[in-house]
Amino acid sequence: MSEQRIEGAVTGVNGKIKSGLGQLTGDTKLQLEGKFEEVKGKALDTYGRAIDKLESLSDRAPADLREPVRTGLDFARRKPLLTTGILAAIAFLIAGSGRRRH
Repeated sequence: MSEQRIEGAVTGVNGKIKSGLGQLTGDTKLQLEGKFEEVKGKALDTYGRAIDKLESLSDRAPADLREPVRTGLDFARRKPLLTTGILAAIAFLIAGSGRRRH
């Protein structure tokens, strides 16, 4: 289990607690903060699951590619937001490259 999945679970539980307390006390701000943390926790868990899956796939990669793949996965673990931004930018560029220009 990756660090992101553990952090996601803790963040999600904290969010549920905050949200519940906000609901009990009528504190809308606390409720919203709790909901935000719940969503953040789910996102971290999903990201961690993807990293775990990629790690298991990297074990099956050709021998000459294993080290570069592990280096990339280590970077993704240390910099999840930057990695997500890079992947989003690449997806945006790929999506834009399919459009026809007039």
